Amino acid sequence: MTIRKLEYVKNDEIFSTVASFQYSSEAQIVKGRLEAEGIPVFLSDNLTIDTDPLVSNAIGGVKLKVRSKDEGDAINILKSINRYSIDDLGNKIVCPNCHSKKVDYFTNVKDLKSLVSFLVGFMFGVLPFYTKYEYRCDNCKNKFNI
Repeated sequence: MTIRKLEYVKNDEIFSTVASFQYSSEAQIVKGRLEAEGIPVFLSDNLTIDTDPLVSNAIGGVKLKVRSKDEGDAINILKSINRYSIDDLGNKIVCPNCHSKKVDYFTNVKDLKSLVSFLVGFMFGVLPFYTKYEYRCDNCKNKFNI
């Protein structure tokens, strides 16, 4: 998620882009959080990216837009969302190397099965049907599994 400010006018109201996401599923989750707080939200470029996810970086991702008067509240809510990983009980994942709680969950193409899946997905324009996940510490860059 990238927090940023851009303005857009629709129906005589000014809207600001407060965040952008690589995939629309991420944007939908944050949209739900903002709407639960009473802030009207709309997304742009989500249908384009749902149709072809490979163009996400080229068009700047899915943009999350709010009315300009709600921009400050929306940014405060976005900043309150923790981007780091938690376990099933809601506890933060801790790096076994440096004991930092700044741990992200990410995919990688490390083994043969992941590589073949990636190549088949790339060649036929479909999302990979197998991916390998690992945790990575933002402080020491240690990669690990639980």
